[in-house]
Amino acid sequence: MRVKKFLWMLMVGMLLASSPLLAQVAQQRQATPPQAEKAVTPPSQAQAVTPEPDPLQILQKMCDFLKAQQQFTYKAEVADDQVYQGGKKLQYGIDMETFVHRPDRLRVNAEGDLVDKQFFFDGKTITLYDKDDNVYGTLEVPPNIESALEKASKEFGVRVALTDLASPQLCDHIRKKVKHSLYVGLHKVRGIPCHHVAFDGDEVQLQVWIDAGDQPLPRKVVLNHKNLPGSPQWTAYLSNWNFSPQLNDNLFAFSPPQGAEKIKFIPVQASQEPKAKPEKQKQGGKS
Repeated sequence: MRVKKFLWMLMVGMLLASSPLLAQVAQQRQATPPQAEKAVTPPSQAQAVTPEPDPLQILQKMCDFLKAQQQFTYKAEVADDQVYQGGKKLQYGIDMETFVHRPDRLRVNAEGDLVDKQFFFDGKTITLYDKDDNVYGTLEVPPNIESALEKASKEFGVRVALTDLASPQLCDHIRKKVKHSLYVGLHKVRGIPCHHVAFDGDEVQLQVWIDAGDQPLPRKVVLNHKNLPGSPQWTAYLSNWNFSPQLNDNLFAFSPPQGAEKIKFIPVQASQEPKAKPEKQKQGGKS
């Protein structure tokens, strides 16, 4: 945020006049005894200062509200920074729509400048489909949203933005990474008053704007990747929340389109495992 500094100059002019009228007024003021000063309220009687809201408590209310919902849908308008050589950054847009049916159904449609993907969880498998390349991969996962997302992320590096909002342990995941929290203030997101809270971790700074009304919904999310080159930022505006949608099981089942190619996900351990170095031949050994 740019901070504009304004320099205010106060010019005070003293006008000395010797007219009889002004002299008379001055004499009257000198003759009049000074008024008693207003009584100062002792500190003990002063009004109590309202304590600053606790950002973690505000976040917890959001998590508890979402956790209590059996099913819901929402949309997100995302701006994603991409960093190129020399620290140059370009921003791309993504439109996302998420469908949640607890405890074992989840779907995300993501279409944007660089991506056109669909994510399915039907209670048994997770499928990620790439429309641009017409390829898909499928993983067998545990039969609940939390465990399914955890296995896909840890074992195969499959992560889909904002699916954490469907996790019943959302706040636990955030708290584990928080080193410092801050209540920024009551700010508006597209006309909606929201509690603006910030959480700082070792790798990421998270900002969330949480609806200050009856439903503590996340209205805006900003992630700043502090340790990556160029510190790219990821921003999402969330809207169109619906807590009584009509969600059929077919919505969460993936049917491969004609000509779609099935590919395998590479496990994280295998992709990160260092290549074995060839053993050096011993010199001067006995034959």
